[in-house]
Amino acid sequence: MDALRWGLIPSWASDEKIGYRTINARMETLDTAPSFRGAFKKRRCLIPADGFYEWQRNGILRSPFAIAMHDDQPFVFAGLWEGWKAPGSVDWIRTCTIITTESNELVAQVHNRMPVILPEEHHAAWLGETSAKELKSLLGPFPAEGMKMWEISPRVNSPKNNDAELLRPYGL
Repeated sequence: MDALRWGLIPSWASDEKIGYRTINARMETLDTAPSFRGAFKKRRCLIPADGFYEWQRNGILRSPFAIAMHDDQPFVFAGLWEGWKAPGSVDWIRTCTIITTESNELVAQVHNRMPVILPEEHHAAWLGETSAKELKSLLGPFPAEGMKMWEISPRVNSPKNNDAELLRPYGL
């Protein structure tokens, strides 16, 4: 277990700002996109979570939703990691990205993509010596019946807010 910075910086990058564009990796292009190809082959990881947020667009308005397992248990996202050093630096920055796939029926109500949630029986295959074809077959949407979703306060849109009230159902 280790803490990594979200936003994968490929080892070949000349500037760490690429990490702002690589917070998520589309499962469809993991083996072809230059930013993710090397990590997909050799640096896969599991990212623990107990939920995630997604926003539904209604014109110019965006409503936040919390999404978690139906039984409130923690789970893991499929991820990739990289080590990067700024030119002229001796300090390594370890970064990661979360892999996304098309949404299941639940998440599709608010967004067309969702993070890949790996069931425990796929953890060893994801972390091990597995072919690209087999790995990609693990990266589908998690079954909707194992999840729950509820609207939450727009206060979640500011990183200044970090309290349990953010997860309370909103608008009831």
